[in-house]
Amino acid sequence: MQIAKTIAEMKALRMKSPDSVGFVPTMGYLHQGHLALVKQARGENSTVVVSIFVNPTQFGPTEDFKAYPRDTERDLAMLKKEKTDIVFMPSAEEMYPGKFNSWVEVEKVTDRLEGSYRPGHFKGVATVVAKLFNIVEPTRAYFGQKDAQQVLVIKKMVADLNMNLEVIVAPTVRERDGLAMSSRNVYLNPQERQAATILFKALTLAQNLWGKGEKNAEAVRQQMTSLISGEPLAKIEYVSIAATETLEELSKINGPALVSLAVRIGKTRLIDNIILA
Repeated sequence: MQIAKTIAEMKALRMKSPDSVGFVPTMGYLHQGHLALVKQARGENSTVVVSIFVNPTQFGPTEDFKAYPRDTERDLAMLKKEKTDIVFMPSAEEMYPGKFNSWVEVEKVTDRLEGSYRPGHFKGVATVVAKLFNIVEPTRAYFGQKDAQQVLVIKKMVADLNMNLEVIVAPTVRERDGLAMSSRNVYLNPQERQAATILFKALTLAQNLWGKGEKNAEAVRQQMTSLISGEPLAKIEYVSIAATETLEELSKINGPALVSLAVRIGKTRLIDNIILA
């Protein structure tokens, strides 16, 4: 496994990898969800590249950039075990040099949900992912369904800007009790960890209601909201049932729908989603 810490080093290694390259962008503090993406990339490509970069431009001024969990040695050991070929670990200064002033913005699908609660977040995401794609030049890039809106934004950017790669979306990896794996789960104390299962319970409720023929989106939202509100440690930011391509809220569930939510458990903000199809 080779480690590149500069853009020049990464580009030099990329030139030595002429066949298909699978790329998994991460912010580190890896879990089984990340490793599932690495495994899939390993099975579908000649070379696997993983980036570890906690991107400062996607964090708001009151968010957890400084506190975001980091453990590089642990991450590298996990990636070596998965037979990762190249790990790209740039510094913030390497990615955003002093006079950096170019940004990528994807409009409309970023106005809602996460974009509404985290202004500027997707500007930072789209910019750093575009830069990583330009540096790594992957054949395929792998993302998890847990970050559904982020996936939609990246797919839109790739299509609109005619980027020469395929975006692969893998299912959300969950703990045994349904909690979606996330690097931020480490923030939860035992009581909060138990309370966090309410997110998946609410999504399961939506799935069951829809499966029984409920098509009134507002009725489903209300039942999900009521369930989550019964958990004392939970504070809802949003519960959404939206069109999968535009993220516009639905009144009737007549086709594919993205059911997503953001809930604070104590001080920890968690997101999750399912698709009704």
